[in-house]
Amino acid sequence: MRIQKSIYLIAFLFAGFCAKANISLPGIFGDHMVLQQDTVVTIWGWGKPNEVVKITGSWEPEKAHTIKVNSSSCWSIDLETPKAGGPFQLSITGYNSILLDDVLTGEVWLGSGQSNMEMSPAGGIDKGEEEIALANYPEIRFFNVPTSTASTPQQLLNGEWVVCTPETMKNSSAVMYFFGRDLHQKLGVPVGLINSSWGGTPIEIWMPEPRVTGDRWLDQYAGMLKPVPWGPVGPGVAYNTMIHPLVPFRIKGALWYQGEANVDHPEQYARALKALVDSWRDAWGYDFSFYYVQIAPWAGYGGENVRGAILRDQQRIAMKQIDNSGMVVISDIGNLKDIHPKNKTDVGKRLSAWALTYDYGITGLPFSGPLFRSCDWEQGKISVHFDYAKDGLSSGGGPLKEFQVMDEAGNWVDAEAVIEGSRVVVESQVANPLGLRYAYYNDSNPNLFNGAGLPASCFEILYNPINQNP
Repeated sequence: MRIQKSIYLIAFLFAGFCAKANISLPGIFGDHMVLQQDTVVTIWGWGKPNEVVKITGSWEPEKAHTIKVNSSSCWSIDLETPKAGGPFQLSITGYNSILLDDVLTGEVWLGSGQSNMEMSPAGGIDKGEEEIALANYPEIRFFNVPTSTASTPQQLLNGEWVVCTPETMKNSSAVMYFFGRDLHQKLGVPVGLINSSWGGTPIEIWMPEPRVTGDRWLDQYAGMLKPVPWGPVGPGVAYNTMIHPLVPFRIKGALWYQGEANVDHPEQYARALKALVDSWRDAWGYDFSFYYVQIAPWAGYGGENVRGAILRDQQRIAMKQIDNSGMVVISDIGNLKDIHPKNKTDVGKRLSAWALTYDYGITGLPFSGPLFRSCDWEQGKISVHFDYAKDGLSSGGGPLKEFQVMDEAGNWVDAEAVIEGSRVVVESQVANPLGLRYAYYNDSNPNLFNGAGLPASCFEILYNPINQNP
């Protein structure tokens, strides 16, 4: 009852606010914002019913767009944006007038997840002070969504766009900054970075509640989440306030760095990640690109030293299930003693390599380490084939580590593995292996790379005589 009263009070106060201020906008629209270039974007807000709203962009001053506010006090207008450029102005008029200044058109990306996405340069990243001092990029803009929750989807959103300076960059997402800086430098266009993340939060809070409760498996695993003092665990509660109010602000794609909060029950993470991506794409109405970071090995996860590996493998599996997606592996730049690796520069650059390759058509950039594709089972020997290994494989010097096979009793046994061109051949004393896995510990420190020096993902497969490549 108290929650319902709060919702009614908020609605009443907001209705009064609209009546006084006439036209109003959600916080995502403001001075210094970046609009997605060369496309159709939606501008929306509120006003008095039947009020005529007119929008004009200074890139096309002779073309005004008008619409009447509907009976629910809502309005929205679709607007064509020019190729990257600016600064522009956006004029919105009705009974009152709003002028948005210093608006750029360029590339807009949304980032979300937990603390490794949220972590700022001021939070102790490698070369943080040096990078902060150099962060003068007037055409990179940040929008940081404040943390909040609600039991139902919300419309109001606080926050403001800020220009990238050392002062603003140091408190923004480091991963997103390095991703955006790479795009800006290579494409020569403005970049808008929307960061909506919250440390220590599970994936279930970042998708609509019905996506969780309507799926038997996801609902079961959500019920296993234990309350924590640093953030919410209820399905949908962050989506309602930190993602839903952004829809349908036009984005090029989304970045995701999360998973650490789900390692206690990692078995359905691929299913959950696909549900999240599907829900976001359904909300926006189009299949934008989705690139994510595989969590790094860390010794502290527990669970017989495999929980973290299971979740990393689930993230690998999810890439096969989610169209227009890509995964960054960071096992070589993590820290086995720190759940928050300090090297965020390379994480951002590896994410940008996916985007630059698939969204912007730049060739020649290495963007993925080896990913398990298939294997050939022979007596006592397994030949393993990988995607993203056409230039060969490397151990970085020394023998390959952390390949294991399953014996007839179900035990995992260390196996010898050697590189032969673009494949790995695994041999052991087990005559008929029932399974194969690589880098399958919380604290793995593997050493398989492709020719570009990017690390391979962990994987686990079980032998299936009908389908040898499960």
